[in-house]
Amino acid sequence: MSKENLDIVCIGDAIVDVLSRVDDTFLQENEINKGTVTLVEAEKAKALYSKIKSTTTISGGSAANTVVAFASLGGHAGYIGKVAKDRLGDLFRRDIQSTNVIFKTPPLPTAEIPTSRSIIMITPDAQRTMYTFLGASKCLGPIDIDEKMIKNAQVTYLEGYLFNRSNTKKAFRKAAEIAHAAGKKISLTLSDQFCVEEHREDFLELVNNHVDILFGNEAEILSLYGTTNPSKIPSHCELTVITKGAEGSMLIKKEEILNVKAAPVTQVMDTTGAGDSFAAGFLYGYTQNKSPEECGHIASLAAAEIISQVGARPQRSLAQLLQDRKKVVRKKSFNNFRL
Repeated sequence: MSKENLDIVCIGDAIVDVLSRVDDTFLQENEINKGTVTLVEAEKAKALYSKIKSTTTISGGSAANTVVAFASLGGHAGYIGKVAKDRLGDLFRRDIQSTNVIFKTPPLPTAEIPTSRSIIMITPDAQRTMYTFLGASKCLGPIDIDEKMIKNAQVTYLEGYLFNRSNTKKAFRKAAEIAHAAGKKISLTLSDQFCVEEHREDFLELVNNHVDILFGNEAEILSLYGTTNPSKIPSHCELTVITKGAEGSMLIKKEEILNVKAAPVTQVMDTTGAGDSFAAGFLYGYTQNKSPEECGHIASLAAAEIISQVGARPQRSLAQLLQDRKKVVRKKSFNNFRL
């Protein structure tokens, strides 16, 4: 593949993740609702950070997790997101570029608005609770959309968390117009049920008119379409991909519905980034011209790997994991599973 061409470009909140293991008592003492994502201002984030004893810092954000997992699978990927010209912004840039992801978005010219960061508290049951401060990432706008990068990518992947700001809505629509004019695809992850409920009409307009491949968990998808029955979801998109946790996933293509089992996991360590890696695996298969079922199996395998470790980024090569899986499948020859 030419250096000019990309399999995927992801657009998302450029956030530095601060991971820490805590117990339920810590959450209760600090009046934090377990399993939630809470947006906070800088001072509140700083106060909570001072109470955490042990941390691991890494570049994060939902779409950034997806693009790194995609690169780990062997795909050629680019990323668009906004950081500040500060220590955490430099960390984010170095971190994501070290994974062979192309990241060229210029930082904010001053550090008056700092780089975004998310404090991720992981309890012993592997649930994650997040306190997120959105700083520089909120400043992403149409001017940051790299037209050449979008035109040269098979798929442009949009992170739903951004879709609550007027400037990023314009950026998404600009990216969609560029991609479709070039004959390329647009994919969207709904990201969060609260986001969907707050901006349902805008999301529906985007999905119905601009999205080819839609990702969401069951609650997000059902909320978007106002139904309790997944089989009643309209087929506006080429593909609708619904994750269902341990139950696997449901793939909807026009009138066809396909269920894919979740890959087995010995022990769940941390669910952070499971959906992000699932999307990476699915889109990797898609850009390699695999069938929807094969895409679903690759996605499940990538998600299973992520929840078997701590942190949202793969700690070993997902490409090697796929190769190992191929060997097992060839040896056992079961389920007609092909990669």
